[in-house]
Amino acid sequence: MPSIFDQDLPRNAANFAPLSPLSFIERTAEIYPRRLAVVHGGLRRTWGELYDRCRQLASALARHGIGKGDTVAVMLPNTPPMVEAHFGIPMAGAVLNALNTRLDPAAIAFMLDHGEAKAVIVDPEFAGTMAKALELRERRTPLLVIDVDDELYTGPVQRIGSVRYDEFVAGGDPSFGWRMPDDEWDAIALNYTSGTTGNPKGVVYHHRGAATNAISNILEWDMPKHPVYMWTLPMFHCNGWCFPWTLAARAGVNVCLRKVEAAAMVEAIKTHGVTHYCGAPIVHGLLVNASEELKRGLPTGVKAMVAGAAPPASMIEGMERLGFDLTHVYGLTEVYGPATVCPKHGEWNEADIGERARLNARQGVRYHLQQGARVLDPQTMEPVPWDGETMGEIMFRGNIVMKGYLKNAKATGEAFAGGWFHTGDLAVQYPDGYMKIKDRSKDIIISGGENISSIEVEDVLYRHPAVLAAAVVAKPDARWGETPCAFVELKAGAQVSAQDIVAHCKKHLAGFKVPRAVVFGELPKTSTGKIQKFELRKQAGSASAIDV
Repeated sequence: MPSIFDQDLPRNAANFAPLSPLSFIERTAEIYPRRLAVVHGGLRRTWGELYDRCRQLASALARHGIGKGDTVAVMLPNTPPMVEAHFGIPMAGAVLNALNTRLDPAAIAFMLDHGEAKAVIVDPEFAGTMAKALELRERRTPLLVIDVDDELYTGPVQRIGSVRYDEFVAGGDPSFGWRMPDDEWDAIALNYTSGTTGNPKGVVYHHRGAATNAISNILEWDMPKHPVYMWTLPMFHCNGWCFPWTLAARAGVNVCLRKVEAAAMVEAIKTHGVTHYCGAPIVHGLLVNASEELKRGLPTGVKAMVAGAAPPASMIEGMERLGFDLTHVYGLTEVYGPATVCPKHGEWNEADIGERARLNARQGVRYHLQQGARVLDPQTMEPVPWDGETMGEIMFRGNIVMKGYLKNAKATGEAFAGGWFHTGDLAVQYPDGYMKIKDRSKDIIISGGENISSIEVEDVLYRHPAVLAAAVVAKPDARWGETPCAFVELKAGAQVSAQDIVAHCKKHLAGFKVPRAVVFGELPKTSTGKIQKFELRKQAGSASAIDV
């Protein structure tokens, strides 16, 4: 028997609309068309101008036959075309695939094929890598390649596309009648994550999740109208933690940076009045460790968000000396970037720096619009006691969780077993409900905020003719947080140096994945021959790094 509250009360266009971050830029362009939206070198664009360009991009894509469900890849730094891609591509009904600019051609080729990209937009800095990737593609379907020009890029220029980006956009209609998605479950973005097995997995985002995480970013930071946001976090990483859409909702300013360097960051903060920025610990470390002369005159009160590793006491002290307000968040690609936050309490200020670091290092509690984030026993799926000692696995459920893994039903099913998303991160939960990671069940190395699959590196090591056995674990690093440390057991009679191993890895891996330390010797194994990585992790901290 239907409820009286369901009788003659149908859902219709007047009382229900799909959630999508595309509505944010439409509203802001209507209300604040003349407010500054984008800064890049000498370039200035208002929200009205940005909205028009996004509609032009959508229109141009549509004229080339790209529409609902088609993938458009981009290989761009944090520049205006990257901002435009986050709106223009989904306005066409297409799915944005922001490629990691640090990856090698083979990985890029796999992603272009697996995601079935119909077009790719390329910055000149990465044209060489993309050209090689295009040669390595197995799919022979046509691919529209669009070259970007950027006055701030000073390196060699290689044209690999059939049209230049500004010409392509100019061919579109600034009044293009784009439509909101028919269903908020429609895909808006595709992001690849390394995982722990060979090929990366394609994480599919929906419009609802992108909108709710963008709003949660506002709530977690108490972000006011018109913030000035500095792009130190790569927009290819979880779509910049959804901040392109957050800034549209708040009518903020996108201060673009091609390169993340201390001098550029300081200049941007001083010149543009930056109020917010995000990044891995290494990014904040650039400011903390900059010369006193460079830091002189920095304004106080800047809000910084850190993820990828817990902020150590030295970073908290350094940020406090700068007068910056640091917020620790935690998440994964599968949950749109940050999905928990470690909110600070006033009484924490009374504690010494060691205790404040301990409290702030926790992964915290769920985002406002995430239904659940809990430490559960992965066998029983029951919550662990909130005692700060009992180990379980961090799991998520709610709006800020991916649709699943593209073309990988098995991995999707495993990830959502029991009605929760399994992160693979082992943690405890304290009496105040705050979570703290204790170990990683996945052998992922997080270097500078980027995930490195140990299995991928091991696979390359095993290709060396002198290697009998190999294992890769994380080595603590003051700058990058973690770097790969390779333990290598050589074949009898083989003579190989650490530099030889590194040179071999450089031929097959992106630079940030190459081991920074190589240790030779017999690897510890179980009675069944399985390498005991926990023993190697004990040794990794004392292994000497080498120049790569």
